[in-house]
Amino acid sequence: MRPEYPYFLINFKIYDGTAGDDGLALVKTIEEVAEETGASFAVAPQTPDLARVAEGTALPVFAQSVDASCEGRGNGAVALPTLADAGVGGVLINHPESRDGFDDVAEKVSACGNYGLESVVCVDTVEKACAALAFDPDCLLFENPDDIGTGRSVVDARPELVERFVAAVEDANPRTRVLVGGGISDATDVEGALELGADAAGAASAFVESDDRRAWLSEIADALNGEKIS
Repeated sequence: MRPEYPYFLINFKIYDGTAGDDGLALVKTIEEVAEETGASFAVAPQTPDLARVAEGTALPVFAQSVDASCEGRGNGAVALPTLADAGVGGVLINHPESRDGFDDVAEKVSACGNYGLESVVCVDTVEKACAALAFDPDCLLFENPDDIGTGRSVVDARPELVERFVAAVEDANPRTRVLVGGGISDATDVEGALELGADAAGAASAFVESDDRRAWLSEIADALNGEKIS
């Protein structure tokens, strides 16, 4: 299942308490808020949980990374066809914490298209975005690696850069959407990202470390639904 825009992607990475039964419980909480509010959420659970989560939720499920675009030799690697079989709806490619080579990005985006999966390519500059757009990804995730986990979002720090990024994508490939991440910490950041032209937003640590995750999710949902936050 692919996401409906605008949406909010919650990446579990490998944070404590996000795997196994605990991870599935978090997904259920996110799904409940999505059902209550009508807002669109997606989740990126830990890799061993992908099939279990995909089977247990109606939310779009993203793989945090993929190692190969096809099956074959590659001990311990995760192949994209395997993710498709597991029920995954999208894949993060070239995340700052699991970089891909330029040629690999092209192959993985193409393979995602062949299997009907949402391809989300992570980039940190307008120049890299323009290069990645040559592969026709479904979405570009724009974030500064230095902002990840800091609570300092590019939306607040450099809104003009987000506007420039969005404009560059629209000019080069209007089909490709923009997701803003890296330091997104609350509904105000989400509201700001959407107002600057982004199509989606996402976070990891802000959700995991929230004292009241349901309340935090509800505020994010308000921002996605266009309710004024700030």
